[in-house]
Amino acid sequence: MFHKDLVLLEKPQINLARSTTARMWWVSLCAGITILQSALTDSYRSLIIAFVAAASAAAVELLVFLKTKKLTLGDGSTIASILIFSLLLPNHIHPAVVALGAVFAMVVVKYSFGGLGTNWVNPALGGWFFIRFSWPVLFDNALKGSPLAVLSENLSRGFSDTLGSPMDILKISGAADNTLGITLTSFLNNTIFSITHTELSEGYMDIFFLTREGIIADRGLAAFLLGSIIITSSRVNRSWVPGVFLGVYAIFVRIFGALPLGGPLGHGDLLFGLLTGGTLAAAFLLAADPVTGPNSNLGALIAAVLGGFLTFLFRFKGNEPYGAFFAIFLLNALMPLIRNMENRVLNRRRIPWGG
Repeated sequence: MFHKDLVLLEKPQINLARSTTARMWWVSLCAGITILQSALTDSYRSLIIAFVAAASAAAVELLVFLKTKKLTLGDGSTIASILIFSLLLPNHIHPAVVALGAVFAMVVVKYSFGGLGTNWVNPALGGWFFIRFSWPVLFDNALKGSPLAVLSENLSRGFSDTLGSPMDILKISGAADNTLGITLTSFLNNTIFSITHTELSEGYMDIFFLTREGIIADRGLAAFLLGSIIITSSRVNRSWVPGVFLGVYAIFVRIFGALPLGGPLGHGDLLFGLLTGGTLAAAFLLAADPVTGPNSNLGALIAAVLGGFLTFLFRFKGNEPYGAFFAIFLLNALMPLIRNMENRVLNRRRIPWGG
């Protein structure tokens, strides 16, 4: 006989197809090939950064093992977090700073809150903020010459473009001069795009094979896109979350994105907005992280919509090139409120069981 209690008609919680360990190693693969692409064009500095970060994190794991007698490297969470952390860093950042950031991410962000599954913010993101605000001058100097740094510098000087095109501003500034990108653009225009009588503007292919300074996620974009396809098709994370996140962000970029550059309403550059500033890494690796995300599909939808809007706000209104990271960090901080909202909504859906 059933007790007159409250029961759910359906299960609203999010269920992932992969185990935690499997998800971590798939994410590590995505981050790893991105780092490798970046390393091929910067004399392997990107690889050194990832190695230093991994070695520092492994040292922390060893200390944890000596204290608890539990070895957690096998679950892949540390490797995944550290590789994501490496993606967010400039490829010219000093290795000593990388080591300190990795230790902070593991000790302060991850283990001080109880380890895997209990951290309130993504460890990679926590380590990035630690470096970003502890050594702001060093961080900015490591990005001098990057397309986003050049664009911000020109905008701060009052430079504008009547069409609101960031690529036109970069061309004039000489920050879009990738020979490989020019060659690929010419090839595509003479083959694929010639069939549809369209033309890809010069500069966009440079984004996929960036050889200038920048964060590693931006420098290895072609490999990251391949990795994101792999983790999405493997159902590693909530695959629709990045879509909603990027969709909302793209709408605001299209409508208002050209205004800060001196362009008209409705002419924002979608490709540039989506493919720079670590936006894709934020969407696929940070926003879709189940540990620091909501517990239900409703909560995940709200967080994704809010994240896309905040990313636009921080980047285009706040003039923060890596506004996507700030948006995810704020979402992590607001997660207790979102989860409380989830509980309230789900409790209202409970009905008495008759009998």
